[in-house]
Amino acid sequence: MKTIKRGHVTLKCWDLGGQPRFRSMWERYCRGVNAIVFIVDAADKEAVPVAKEELHLLLSKPAMEGIPLLVLGNKSDLPNHFDTNQLIEALDLKSVTHREVSCYGISAKEETNLDAVLKWLISKAKKGATE
Repeated sequence: MKTIKRGHVTLKCWDLGGQPRFRSMWERYCRGVNAIVFIVDAADKEAVPVAKEELHLLLSKPAMEGIPLLVLGNKSDLPNHFDTNQLIEALDLKSVTHREVSCYGISAKEETNLDAVLKWLISKAKKGATE
């Protein structure tokens, strides 16, 4: 777990891993959270259909109902990556209802869009604290 503090907000982050052996644990870690962050390798176009299937399976769980979703397409610094619109299409994010959905292209390596992602997460943490 990694903890990030910004002002009065503390973000607790778990990297649950995308390997098949870890997928059964995803739901357990998503219970009671203010947001779900789903990171996809936007440069690995062959892996995106599996990511789509796993994401929709996770979101179909009753305990996940209504939790805001943030999808991040990592490796936007690499050539031939899915841009945000392509990722929305490939993951069928427009079909996700009953929750707020946002999608950003990021580069963890070059720290592209990480400030926008933190602002989004902080807004969800603050909203959750006032509910």
